[in-house]
Amino acid sequence: MRRIDTHHHALPEDMREWAIGRGLLPADPEAWPEWADWTTAGALRMMDQNHIETAILSAPVPSAAFADRALAAEGVRVVNESYAQLAAGHPKRFGFFANVAPLHLDLALEQVRYAFDSLGADGVILMTSAGGRYVGDPAFEPLFEELNRRRAVVFIHPDALPDTTFALPGVPNSLADFLFDSTRAALSLIVSGTLDRHPDLSIILSHAGGFLPYLAGRAESQGRQGEFADPATVRRALRRFYYDTAQPASPYSMPTLLKAVGRTQILYGTDFASRPDGEVGVITDDLDRDPALDRAAWSAINRDNALRLFPGLTRRIQPA
Repeated sequence: MRRIDTHHHALPEDMREWAIGRGLLPADPEAWPEWADWTTAGALRMMDQNHIETAILSAPVPSAAFADRALAAEGVRVVNESYAQLAAGHPKRFGFFANVAPLHLDLALEQVRYAFDSLGADGVILMTSAGGRYVGDPAFEPLFEELNRRRAVVFIHPDALPDTTFALPGVPNSLADFLFDSTRAALSLIVSGTLDRHPDLSIILSHAGGFLPYLAGRAESQGRQGEFADPATVRRALRRFYYDTAQPASPYSMPTLLKAVGRTQILYGTDFASRPDGEVGVITDDLDRDPALDRAAWSAINRDNALRLFPGLTRRIQPA
């Protein structure tokens, strides 16, 4: 199997140097988080070990880091051009999601145009919220209009919850808060009508959609009570989103995910380098052994769904 990984966080050397120079990353390598030690060689080695042909790179930079307009313009350009250079050097191994700065809409629209028209991005990554507003907020409507016009793929990635007052000691925010944050973003996109207004947009929810597939029945119930979108809208949205396996979705949650959204909406994702090599191997092995997956579902999740979703990537790795 030549898998396609849609959830791979990379930090090439020029991005790392920029982050250190702007005080976003410690200068001392001993103080780096594990993901900051990413290298091309290490990434390719991990990919080969797990039969991953191509990884679509992304940098989930918290929106607050780009609150300053000048920093946003500089930082987004560094990230996107770094990824574009890496993908150009390894066209069958890497694609990328471009960053944009949604707190500065005019700038974000310029960044979208440059990313797609000049750099060849495979999609855009958006954090779940920016400036205290979730992605379904009307403030971001011009950005979604442009992305819909381009029939873009949008990768939604979580961050810590907006209110971290009640942090749980000993429980990292990536364990539960990230998943709740993704769920809130998805519900925001549903209830705001963003999904229905932009039918040509494809949206990937990271970490198997957070809790969305598992609270869909409650959402339908509250819709019948007039407290949320109507049940038909919920069901339509549930099978409109894409979901990656980087929760990981296997083996505990896969039966529910398959039942809720169908095999055509699930994508293989590792969360490397936030997950180290060894853990990527474990969750990939779990996926391969998952009894909920027949051969057709396994092939769809590992490769076929991504080929359908990313036509530009398909042309690069499967030329006519």
